[in-house]
Amino acid sequence: MKRVRVLHFVTGGFSGGATQVALQLVNAARASDRIEPLLVLRRKRHTPSARLDALRHDGVPLRLVPGWSHLATIPALVRVCREFKPDVLVAHGYSEHLWGRYAGLIAKVPHLIHVEHNTRERYTRWRIAQTRWLARRTDRIVGCSEGVRQVLLAMGMPPERTLAISNGINLAPFTAADAQPFARRIPGVVMVARFSKQKDHATLLRAIALLKQRGLHVPLQLPGGGKALHRAPLETLAAQLGIAEQVKFPGVVGDVPQRLMSHQVCVLSTHYEGMPLALLEGMAAGCAVIGSAVPGVREVLHDGDDGLLVAEGDPQALASALERLLRNPDAAARMAANARQAALTKHSRELMNQGYEALFLALAGQER
Repeated sequence: MKRVRVLHFVTGGFSGGATQVALQLVNAARASDRIEPLLVLRRKRHTPSARLDALRHDGVPLRLVPGWSHLATIPALVRVCREFKPDVLVAHGYSEHLWGRYAGLIAKVPHLIHVEHNTRERYTRWRIAQTRWLARRTDRIVGCSEGVRQVLLAMGMPPERTLAISNGINLAPFTAADAQPFARRIPGVVMVARFSKQKDHATLLRAIALLKQRGLHVPLQLPGGGKALHRAPLETLAAQLGIAEQVKFPGVVGDVPQRLMSHQVCVLSTHYEGMPLALLEGMAAGCAVIGSAVPGVREVLHDGDDGLLVAEGDPQALASALERLLRNPDAAARMAANARQAALTKHSRELMNQGYEALFLALAGQER
Protein backbone atom coordinates (compact mmCIF):
# COMPACT_ATOMS: atom_id res chain seq x y z
CA MET A 1 0.00 0.00 0.00
CA LYS A 2 1.25 3.46 -0.90
CA ARG A 3 2.59 5.50 2.01
CA VAL A 4 0.57 8.60 2.83
CA ARG A 5 2.67 11.71 2.29
CA VAL A 6 2.31 14.20 5.14
CA LEU A 7 3.86 17.66 5.11
CA HIS A 8 4.20 19.41 8.50
CA PHE A 9 4.57 23.19 8.21
CA VAL A 10 5.62 25.15 11.29
CA THR A 11 7.70 28.08 12.48
CA GLY A 12 11.46 27.63 12.50
CA GLY A 13 11.91 29.52 15.76
CA PHE A 14 12.36 26.30 17.83
CA SER A 15 11.39 28.09 21.07
CA GLY A 16 7.73 27.08 21.12
CA GLY A 17 5.86 23.84 21.51
CA ALA A 18 4.48 23.82 17.96
CA THR A 19 7.89 23.17 16.41
CA GLN A 20 8.70 20.52 19.00
CA VAL A 21 5.44 18.68 18.34
CA ALA A 22 5.85 18.84 14.55
CA LEU A 23 9.38 17.48 14.85
CA GLN A 24 8.23 14.69 17.18
CA LEU A 25 5.55 13.68 14.69
CA VAL A 26 7.99 13.69 11.80
CA ASN A 27 10.50 11.58 13.72
CA ALA A 28 7.81 9.12 14.82
CA ALA A 29 6.56 8.82 11.24
CA ARG A 30 10.05 8.05 9.96
CA ALA A 31 9.72 4.66 11.62
CA SER A 32 6.28 4.04 10.11
CA ASP A 33 5.57 2.00 7.01
CA ARG A 34 2.32 3.95 6.48
CA ILE A 35 3.48 7.60 6.53
CA GLU A 36 6.12 9.46 4.52
CA PRO A 37 6.78 12.74 6.39
CA LEU A 38 8.36 16.06 5.45
CA LEU A 39 9.13 18.90 7.86
CA VAL A 40 8.95 22.40 6.36
CA LEU A 41 10.17 25.24 8.57
CA ARG A 42 9.36 28.90 8.06
CA ARG A 43 12.81 30.35 8.57
CA LYS A 44 13.13 33.26 10.98
CA ARG A 45 16.01 35.65 11.60
CA HIS A 46 16.86 33.80 14.81
CA THR A 47 16.52 30.27 13.42
CA PRO A 48 19.74 28.60 14.64
CA SER A 49 21.80 27.21 11.77
CA ALA A 50 23.44 24.70 14.11
CA ARG A 51 20.04 23.25 14.94
CA LEU A 52 19.19 22.90 11.26
CA ASP A 53 22.51 21.18 10.61
CA ALA A 54 21.83 18.78 13.49
CA LEU A 55 18.42 17.87 12.06
CA ARG A 56 19.90 17.17 8.65
CA HIS A 57 22.69 15.13 10.25
CA ASP A 58 20.04 13.07 12.04
CA GLY A 59 18.30 12.36 8.75
CA VAL A 60 15.19 14.46 9.34
CA PRO A 61 13.48 15.15 5.97
CA LEU A 62 13.64 18.94 6.02
CA ARG A 63 12.91 21.92 3.79
CA LEU A 64 13.05 25.64 4.54
CA VAL A 65 10.91 28.47 3.23
CA PRO A 66 11.52 32.19 3.84
CA GLY A 67 9.83 33.76 6.84
CA TRP A 68 10.49 37.47 6.46
CA SER A 69 7.01 37.95 4.95
CA HIS A 70 4.01 35.73 4.31
CA LEU A 71 4.12 37.07 0.75
CA ALA A 72 7.42 35.21 0.41
CA THR A 73 6.38 32.21 2.52
CA ILE A 74 3.26 31.22 0.60
CA PRO A 75 4.69 30.88 -2.95
CA ALA A 76 7.79 29.09 -1.62
CA LEU A 77 5.59 26.59 0.24
CA VAL A 78 3.43 26.14 -2.86
CA ARG A 79 6.58 25.10 -4.76
CA VAL A 80 7.50 22.60 -2.04
CA CYS A 81 3.97 21.16 -2.14
CA ARG A 82 4.09 20.74 -5.91
CA GLU A 83 7.42 18.92 -5.61
CA PHE A 84 6.57 16.70 -2.62
CA LYS A 85 2.88 16.19 -3.58
CA PRO A 86 1.57 15.65 -0.04
CA ASP A 87 -1.72 13.87 0.58
CA VAL A 88 -2.08 15.85 3.81
CA LEU A 89 -0.69 19.25 4.80
CA VAL A 90 -0.58 19.93 8.55
CA ALA A 91 -0.21 23.61 9.41
CA HIS A 92 0.93 24.05 13.00
CA GLY A 93 0.42 27.11 15.16
CA TYR A 94 -0.37 30.79 14.77
CA SER A 95 0.14 32.41 12.33
CA GLU A 96 1.70 29.61 10.28
CA HIS A 97 -1.64 27.82 10.05
CA LEU A 98 -2.89 30.69 7.86
CA TRP A 99 0.00 30.77 5.40
CA GLY A 100 0.28 26.99 5.33
CA ARG A 101 -3.35 26.49 4.39
CA TYR A 102 -3.33 29.25 1.79
CA ALA A 103 -0.38 27.49 0.15
CA GLY A 104 -2.13 24.14 0.42
CA LEU A 105 -5.22 25.49 -1.29
CA ILE A 106 -3.19 27.05 -4.11
CA ALA A 107 -1.21 23.83 -4.57
CA LYS A 108 -4.42 21.78 -4.44
CA VAL A 109 -3.25 19.55 -1.57
CA PRO A 110 -6.09 17.03 -1.08
CA HIS A 111 -6.40 17.37 2.71
CA LEU A 112 -5.62 20.25 5.09
CA ILE A 113 -5.27 20.13 8.88
CA HIS A 114 -4.92 23.11 11.21
CA VAL A 115 -3.27 22.40 14.59
CA GLU A 116 -3.66 25.03 17.30
CA HIS A 117 -1.04 24.86 20.04
CA ASN A 118 -2.14 27.49 22.55
CA THR A 119 -5.21 28.82 24.33
CA ARG A 120 -4.28 32.44 23.71
CA GLU A 121 -2.86 33.94 20.53
CA ARG A 122 -2.67 37.45 19.06
CA TYR A 123 -5.71 37.15 16.83
CA THR A 124 -7.07 40.34 15.30
CA ARG A 125 -10.58 40.50 13.86
CA TRP A 126 -9.09 40.16 10.38
CA ARG A 127 -7.06 37.10 11.37
CA ILE A 128 -10.11 35.49 12.99
CA ALA A 129 -12.09 36.14 9.80
CA GLN A 130 -9.35 34.45 7.76
CA THR A 131 -9.25 31.51 10.19
CA ARG A 132 -13.02 31.00 9.87
CA TRP A 133 -12.86 31.23 6.07
CA LEU A 134 -10.05 28.69 5.97
CA ALA A 135 -11.86 26.42 8.43
CA ARG A 136 -14.60 25.88 5.86
CA ARG A 137 -11.91 24.51 3.53
CA THR A 138 -10.02 22.48 6.15
CA ASP A 139 -10.63 18.79 6.82
CA ARG A 140 -9.82 18.84 10.53
CA ILE A 141 -8.98 21.45 13.15
CA VAL A 142 -6.97 19.98 16.03
CA GLY A 143 -6.42 21.40 19.49
CA CYS A 144 -3.37 20.07 21.33
CA SER A 145 -5.57 19.71 24.43
CA GLU A 146 -9.25 19.79 25.29
CA GLY A 147 -8.77 23.32 26.61
CA VAL A 148 -7.48 24.43 23.21
CA ARG A 149 -10.38 22.66 21.48
CA GLN A 150 -12.82 24.64 23.59
CA VAL A 151 -11.08 27.88 22.60
CA LEU A 152 -11.31 26.88 18.94
CA LEU A 153 -15.02 26.20 19.26
CA ALA A 154 -15.50 29.61 20.91
CA MET A 155 -13.75 31.15 17.89
CA GLY A 156 -16.38 29.66 15.61
CA MET A 157 -14.62 26.54 14.36
CA PRO A 158 -16.97 23.80 13.08
CA PRO A 159 -17.69 21.37 15.97
CA GLU A 160 -18.01 18.34 13.70
CA ARG A 161 -14.45 18.82 12.40
CA THR A 162 -12.76 20.15 15.55
CA LEU A 163 -11.09 17.63 17.84
CA ALA A 164 -8.41 17.32 20.50
CA ILE A 165 -5.23 15.23 20.22
CA SER A 166 -3.08 15.71 23.29
CA ASN A 167 0.59 16.51 22.94
CA GLY A 168 3.10 13.88 23.95
CA ILE A 169 6.83 13.81 24.62
CA ASN A 170 9.75 11.56 23.80
CA LEU A 171 10.21 9.50 26.95
CA ALA A 172 13.57 7.98 25.95
CA PRO A 173 15.74 10.73 27.55
CA PHE A 174 14.06 10.04 30.91
CA THR A 175 14.67 6.28 31.18
CA ALA A 176 17.24 6.87 33.95
CA ALA A 177 14.77 8.73 36.18
CA ASP A 178 14.07 5.72 38.39
CA ALA A 179 17.81 5.39 39.05
CA GLN A 180 17.76 8.88 40.63
CA PRO A 181 16.01 8.34 44.00
CA PHE A 182 13.94 11.35 45.05
CA ALA A 183 15.61 11.63 48.45
CA ARG A 184 19.08 11.88 46.87
CA ARG A 185 18.15 14.66 44.47
CA ILE A 186 18.89 18.36 44.94
CA PRO A 187 16.05 19.91 47.01
CA GLY A 188 15.73 22.66 44.47
CA VAL A 189 13.52 23.89 41.65
CA VAL A 190 13.84 23.85 37.86
CA MET A 191 11.57 25.75 35.49
CA VAL A 192 12.30 25.12 31.82
CA ALA A 193 10.66 27.84 29.73
CA ARG A 194 11.51 30.50 27.21
CA PHE A 195 11.53 34.07 28.46
CA SER A 196 8.36 35.64 27.07
CA LYS A 197 5.15 37.37 28.08
CA GLN A 198 3.43 34.00 28.25
CA LYS A 199 5.65 32.54 30.96
CA ASP A 200 5.44 33.88 34.50
CA HIS A 201 8.97 33.64 35.86
CA ALA A 202 8.38 36.72 38.02
CA THR A 203 5.81 34.98 40.22
CA LEU A 204 8.23 32.10 40.78
CA LEU A 205 11.03 34.49 41.75
CA ARG A 206 8.75 36.20 44.25
CA ALA A 207 7.76 32.82 45.67
CA ILE A 208 11.43 31.89 46.15
CA ALA A 209 11.94 35.19 47.98
CA LEU A 210 8.98 34.42 50.25
CA LEU A 211 10.48 31.02 51.03
CA LYS A 212 13.73 32.72 51.99
CA GLN A 213 11.78 34.78 54.54
CA ARG A 214 10.39 31.50 55.90
CA GLY A 215 13.87 30.06 56.33
CA LEU A 216 14.05 27.99 53.15
CA HIS A 217 16.95 28.90 50.86
CA VAL A 218 15.88 27.11 47.68
CA PRO A 219 18.17 26.95 44.63
CA LEU A 220 16.40 27.74 41.37
CA GLN A 221 17.44 27.05 37.79
CA LEU A 222 15.74 28.82 34.87
CA PRO A 223 17.07 27.31 31.63
CA GLY A 224 15.51 28.65 28.45
CA GLY A 225 15.90 30.95 25.49
CA GLY A 226 13.94 34.02 24.54
CA LYS A 227 14.56 37.70 24.13
CA ALA A 228 16.85 39.70 26.41
CA LEU A 229 14.09 42.27 26.92
CA HIS A 230 12.14 39.59 28.82
CA ARG A 231 15.08 38.00 30.62
CA ALA A 232 16.96 41.12 31.80
CA PRO A 233 14.10 42.44 34.03
CA LEU A 234 13.94 39.05 35.72
CA GLU A 235 17.65 39.13 36.52
CA THR A 236 17.11 42.61 37.97
CA LEU A 237 14.10 41.38 39.97
CA ALA A 238 16.10 38.49 41.44
CA ALA A 239 18.71 40.99 42.65
CA GLN A 240 16.06 43.31 44.07
CA LEU A 241 14.45 40.43 45.95
CA GLY A 242 17.82 39.43 47.44
CA ILE A 243 17.87 35.97 45.85
CA ALA A 244 20.35 36.49 43.01
CA GLU A 245 22.80 34.00 44.53
CA GLN A 246 20.08 31.32 44.55
CA VAL A 247 18.97 31.77 40.94
CA LYS A 248 20.78 30.57 37.82
CA PHE A 249 19.97 31.70 34.27
CA PRO A 250 21.93 29.17 32.18
CA GLY A 251 20.27 30.06 28.86
CA VAL A 252 19.56 27.41 26.23
CA VAL A 253 21.01 24.10 27.42
CA GLY A 254 21.28 20.65 25.92
CA ASP A 255 20.93 18.67 29.14
CA VAL A 256 17.38 19.45 30.25
CA PRO A 257 16.54 15.81 31.12
CA GLN A 258 19.63 15.53 33.32
CA ARG A 259 18.88 18.79 35.11
CA LEU A 260 15.33 17.71 35.80
CA MET A 261 16.31 14.22 36.96
CA SER A 262 18.82 15.68 39.44
CA HIS A 263 16.27 17.99 41.11
CA GLN A 264 13.24 17.31 43.27
CA VAL A 265 10.82 19.95 41.99
CA CYS A 266 9.74 21.18 38.56
CA VAL A 267 7.53 24.27 38.26
CA LEU A 268 5.65 25.76 35.35
CA SER A 269 4.52 29.25 36.32
CA THR A 270 2.60 30.55 33.33
CA HIS A 271 -0.22 32.79 32.20
CA TYR A 272 -1.60 30.43 29.55
CA GLU A 273 -0.76 27.13 27.85
CA GLY A 274 -1.89 24.73 25.19
CA MET A 275 -0.46 21.44 26.44
CA PRO A 276 2.64 22.08 28.61
CA LEU A 277 5.50 20.00 27.20
CA ALA A 278 7.98 21.30 29.80
CA LEU A 279 5.70 20.15 32.61
CA LEU A 280 5.26 16.74 30.98
CA GLU A 281 9.04 16.42 30.86
CA GLY A 282 9.26 17.29 34.56
CA MET A 283 6.74 14.55 35.28
CA ALA A 284 8.64 12.04 33.14
CA ALA A 285 11.84 12.98 35.01
CA GLY A 286 10.27 11.96 38.31
CA CYS A 287 10.03 15.46 39.75
CA ALA A 288 7.32 16.68 42.08
CA VAL A 289 5.56 19.18 39.83
CA ILE A 290 3.65 22.41 40.37
CA GLY A 291 1.73 24.22 37.65
CA SER A 292 -0.38 27.32 37.30
CA ALA A 293 -4.07 26.37 37.20
CA VAL A 294 -4.72 27.47 33.61
CA PRO A 295 -6.33 25.48 30.75
CA GLY A 296 -3.98 22.85 29.45
CA VAL A 297 -2.16 22.52 32.77
CA ARG A 298 -5.40 21.63 34.55
CA GLU A 299 -5.82 18.72 32.15
CA VAL A 300 -2.42 17.31 33.03
CA LEU A 301 -2.28 17.60 36.83
CA HIS A 302 -4.63 16.18 39.44
CA ASP A 303 -4.08 18.42 42.45
CA GLY A 304 -2.62 16.55 45.41
CA ASP A 305 -2.25 13.29 43.50
CA ASP A 306 0.40 13.72 40.79
CA GLY A 307 1.21 17.38 41.38
CA LEU A 308 -0.04 20.67 42.76
CA LEU A 309 -2.06 23.38 41.05
CA VAL A 310 -1.79 27.00 42.18
CA ALA A 311 -3.62 30.14 41.18
CA GLU A 312 -2.10 32.00 38.26
CA GLY A 313 0.12 34.93 39.25
CA ASP A 314 -0.10 34.23 43.00
CA PRO A 315 3.37 34.14 44.63
CA GLN A 316 1.93 33.38 48.08
CA ALA A 317 0.12 30.31 46.77
CA LEU A 318 3.17 29.14 44.83
CA ALA A 319 5.44 29.65 47.86
CA SER A 320 3.06 27.61 50.03
CA ALA A 321 2.95 24.80 47.45
CA LEU A 322 6.75 24.74 47.24
CA GLU A 323 7.04 24.73 51.03
CA ARG A 324 4.56 21.85 51.22
CA LEU A 325 6.72 19.74 48.92
CA LEU A 326 10.10 20.70 50.37
CA ARG A 327 9.09 20.23 54.01
CA ASN A 328 7.25 16.95 53.32
CA PRO A 329 9.63 14.93 51.14
CA ASP A 330 7.71 11.66 51.56
CA ALA A 331 4.50 13.20 50.23
CA ALA A 332 6.49 14.94 47.49
CA ALA A 333 8.12 11.65 46.50
CA ARG A 334 4.69 9.99 46.27
CA MET A 335 3.38 12.74 43.99
CA ALA A 336 6.57 12.56 41.91
CA ALA A 337 6.15 8.80 41.41
CA ASN A 338 2.51 9.29 40.41
CA ALA A 339 3.52 12.06 38.00
CA ARG A 340 6.12 9.87 36.33
CA GLN A 341 3.62 7.03 35.95
CA ALA A 342 1.10 9.43 34.39
CA ALA A 343 3.71 10.67 31.92
CA LEU A 344 4.68 7.13 30.94
CA THR A 345 1.11 5.92 30.43
CA LYS A 346 -0.75 8.99 29.15
CA HIS A 347 1.66 11.46 27.57
CA SER A 348 4.07 9.58 25.33
CA ARG A 349 5.04 10.62 21.82
CA GLU A 350 3.77 7.23 20.66
CA LEU A 351 0.23 7.90 21.89
CA MET A 352 0.23 11.34 20.27
CA ASN A 353 1.51 9.88 17.01
CA GLN A 354 -1.11 7.14 17.03
CA GLY A 355 -3.84 9.77 17.16
CA TYR A 356 -2.38 11.79 14.31
CA GLU A 357 -1.49 8.77 12.18
CA ALA A 358 -5.03 7.42 12.46
CA LEU A 359 -6.31 10.84 11.36
CA PHE A 360 -3.95 11.02 8.37
CA LEU A 361 -4.81 7.51 7.22
CA ALA A 362 -8.54 8.12 7.60
CA LEU A 363 -8.40 11.30 5.53
CA ALA A 364 -6.39 9.52 2.83
CA GLY A 365 -8.85 6.62 2.79
CA GLN A 366 -6.41 4.14 4.29
CA GLU A 367 -7.96 3.41 7.70
CA ARG A 368 -6.33 0.63 9.64
